[in-house]
Amino acid sequence: MATFGQIIFCSMITLIVLFSAIIILILALALSGSTSEVISTNTWPIGNLGEDQLLSCYVNTDSQAKLTKVSVTWEKKDLSGLVYKYQNAAPVLGDQNSQFKGRTQLFPDALVTGNASLLLRAVRSTDAGVYTCAISSSTAGGKVNINLRTAAFSAPTFNVLDGNLVATASRWFPKPHVTWLKYDNKVLNGITNFTEDTAGMFSVVSKLQPVNISDTYTCRIENNLVTAVSEATVTGVSGVSENTYFTYSAASSLLASTYLSIMTTVLCIYYLT
Repeated sequence: MATFGQIIFCSMITLIVLFSAIIILILALALSGSTSEVISTNTWPIGNLGEDQLLSCYVNTDSQAKLTKVSVTWEKKDLSGLVYKYQNAAPVLGDQNSQFKGRTQLFPDALVTGNASLLLRAVRSTDAGVYTCAISSSTAGGKVNINLRTAAFSAPTFNVLDGNLVATASRWFPKPHVTWLKYDNKVLNGITNFTEDTAGMFSVVSKLQPVNISDTYTCRIENNLVTAVSEATVTGVSGVSENTYFTYSAASSLLASTYLSIMTTVLCIYYLT
């Protein structure tokens, strides 16, 4: 049975956690930066280095009427010049920052429906940061902030070599870690080697032994931004059928803070009972 003092202490901890959660919510809303009728389907996208990335931005309206006099400005925090500007039915790129020249575009045919999404070609690590998409038109407008994060990730390929199930992934950044699992989620002991190239990218080769024909194994390659989950079924002495899907982290720092707050409360209750 907890004493009165312990109950008071636990109550104070709970209040601190609640206030922390409120602050986290306020920060999340502030970072999304959405105003008026402009929103994004993904305010925390992760761009795969070297590949194209679409930054979503559009007017949220149920109206079927086409927008007129549409003006769009894309900016990046702490960057001189613009990322992209569209006005009077044409791109206006005189003030465009050199980092984005020839690498950005809108879709003019979609602008009349309120879609001002930006296609960013060949993502670079320097592209990471907070972007603001601002739309104005004859009937609607507003802006939204989008926090682009960058990483490198690739789906692994599988083969069976000398009785080992081998997973090979060509490019990852930041450096990932690898976990092998059996169908019952039992962790298995694999051997993983990483090779870093001159650009700081990591290639991954991970081996699992022993393996059984017809059994299915799960290989997880993950860092703090991206997780690749692959299910590999050994079909023969050298054959493997595989399926991979990716999951992406949300605002990881906010989620970590929430998790820490919850765990603090749980531990407090556990130790006082």
